[in-house]
Amino acid sequence: MPSSPLSTAHAARVAIAVRLDDMRKDAGITGHELAQRCGWHKSKASRIARAKTAPSDDDIRAWCRACDAENQAADLIAASRTAESMYVQWRQIHRDGMRQIHEKTVPLYERTTHFRVYASNVVPGMLQTAEYATGLLRAITAFQRTPDDVADAVQARLNRSRVVHEGNHRFALLLEEAVLYYRVCETAAMADQLRYMLDVMSRPNVSLGIIPCTARRTMWPLEAFYAFDDAQVAVETLTAEINVTAPGEIRTYLKAFAEMSAIAVHGATARALMTKAIEALD
Repeated sequence: MPSSPLSTAHAARVAIAVRLDDMRKDAGITGHELAQRCGWHKSKASRIARAKTAPSDDDIRAWCRACDAENQAADLIAASRTAESMYVQWRQIHRDGMRQIHEKTVPLYERTTHFRVYASNVVPGMLQTAEYATGLLRAITAFQRTPDDVADAVQARLNRSRVVHEGNHRFALLLEEAVLYYRVCETAAMADQLRYMLDVMSRPNVSLGIIPCTARRTMWPLEAFYAFDDAQVAVETLTAEINVTAPGEIRTYLKAFAEMSAIAVHGATARALMTKAIEALD
């Protein structure tokens, strides 16, 4: 992972420039011919192709039209729009504590109809109990050395999680079995967390699958990610949150989610794994 948001944003701009220039080459035209078709000075096409100038939405549409590849415009525009904001360090997000980011994302949660969440490390935020969230957020605060507003952040997280019980929202959630055993809070609180998930599983709008440790992997473990409808995927890494909005990339994450769903267990078998994890706490 690049060392800073700036270097990652630059890499994203370069990737867009390469895709545009490859499109020109596939169309069999020179940079000068492309500029003529777009009504530009020839240097503009060159600057865009070398990632010296960030293309506007209209520039991308014109470029794709000139290369007879208008079907690629939407994907490229989405990628271009998120080049600067796709990678945001946690220390930057949490510089004033964690409460604000939870409150800021409430509208996203409220407008999302279909959540698809893959959790490889911790229980998904919308399923966390107060005690579990407190243990997790306190550890994050200590590790990042950001302002301690854990109590307020936990309450904000619980308020945001009301979408599980209110409104028209569907949840497809996948957890690696190991998540059931990671102790991010005290034993009694961990047991309460697992019992709460057993209760939530009975809700008609919630599908909770567990990927067993013994499963034959057809899809390798990934970083945790949250898909909000088909519009956005938030990927969580150790240092940053990566927000993906390019349609092609979103389809890739949803494909991965579907493949992992196929190797997960649901219903009674998932409940048995969760009950086993509770019994292991004794």
